Amino acid sequence: MQDSFDVTTLIFLALAVFVIWRLRSVLGQKTGAERSPFRPVERNRTEPPAGRAEGDNVVRLPGADRAQAAAAVQTVTRDWRGIAEPGSAVARGLEQVVQVEPSFDPRTFLEGAKGAYEIIVTAFAQGDRKTLRPLLSREVYDGFDRVISERERRRETVETTFISIDKAEIVAIEVKNRAAQITVRFLSNLITATRDADGKVIDGNAETGVEVPDVWTFARTLGSRDPNWQLVATDAGG
Repeated sequence: MQDSFDVTTLIFLALAVFVIWRLRSVLGQKTGAERSPFRPVERNRTEPPAGRAEGDNVVRLPGADRAQAAAAVQTVTRDWRGIAEPGSAVARGLEQVVQVEPSFDPRTFLEGAKGAYEIIVTAFAQGDRKTLRPLLSREVYDGFDRVISERERRRETVETTFISIDKAEIVAIEVKNRAAQITVRFLSNLITATRDADGKVIDGNAETGVEVPDVWTFARTLGSRDPNWQLVATDAGG
């Protein structure tokens, strides 16, 4: 019985060694170059993972966004002719802006600034507080509101008609962290007149256009979802 037991044990040991050898030949040995364990992507997110746009099946590699941002900065920088002199304070300010928000385009900004300028001047003349409120900072709105209230108290009306905006140029840029302020000098040609309660013109001219210089400062938090700039300061003059 002892001999039989020893023979059986040896047979099982031989089989075990054979099985281990076969497994190693099929699965291979670790070499240090194996892939990391699979990590499933979270499926319960309500928004696309970082680096992936809605409906986009491609996940961008780390660093791709930075490379795209750098390319955008170079593109905008090459397109600053007519906006800012190379090496000027305005050019350096534009560089700061696009470092935070690569999609910023100064020409598009100036077109928007001209549109805002005309809307704000017209709304102010008409006493349209509803239009003014979202376009102005709290401080500027309060100042405009006081003037409108005084006109209403005296029963005065203002008539303003735009003939043209002859110039809009960026004259200063300030960026602190993500808060940006861009100052624009406007030169417009418009007809403006203030009438008293009896309809008599007491200021301006109801028939002749005049050149009006204005220096306005717009502010916005760069990179925010809200694309709108607010008027935060005004200055009449060249």
